[in-house]
Amino acid sequence: MKIGVLALQGDFREHGQVLRRIGIDAPEVRLPRDLEQVDGLIIPGGESTTIGKLLVMFDLMDDLRQRALDGFPIYGTCAGAIVLSKDVHDRGCDQPVLAVMDMTIRRNAFGRQVDSFEADLPVPILGDEPFHAVFIRAPVIQRIGPDVEPLARLSDGTVVAAQQGNLLATAFHPELTQDGRFHQYFAHIVERCL
Repeated sequence: MKIGVLALQGDFREHGQVLRRIGIDAPEVRLPRDLEQVDGLIIPGGESTTIGKLLVMFDLMDDLRQRALDGFPIYGTCAGAIVLSKDVHDRGCDQPVLAVMDMTIRRNAFGRQVDSFEADLPVPILGDEPFHAVFIRAPVIQRIGPDVEPLARLSDGTVVAAQQGNLLATAFHPELTQDGRFHQYFAHIVERCL
């Protein structure tokens, strides 16, 4: 099994390190031919407008959108979750997104960089131990569609992780911790598709 990491912008190296630490081959994806070699893809945190524009520039957007609609597993973290979302609350007209996951997301919902925070989240699909989540200029999932399952919420009920079929999204950065459980969970999704 190979899980690619979109390596156009953002913290793609950290995702690759986590995947390799849990024993998964993690090639970097930059071009359409790279996408052909992987069984699933992680879209990292970074700057969502830039990631979207680079997906278009490197001729990945349409192919990746069709693959997602056909069941190809994709995991978006922070900016990657924005790119997956069908509805981005404060999206500029020049921000391309895949628009494949039935949720509304609001960018930078918690504020600026100085408002970043960490929280221990109960995530039942990962077991009893809370997941230590790192939120950096994080989005908020404001609405989820009927086919989207919330996986984690803040104490006020705000959804910060969700799944729709083979699509996984987190508003936080699991790659910035030593806890590989979200990556392992995504690997199980990918494995089911092989």
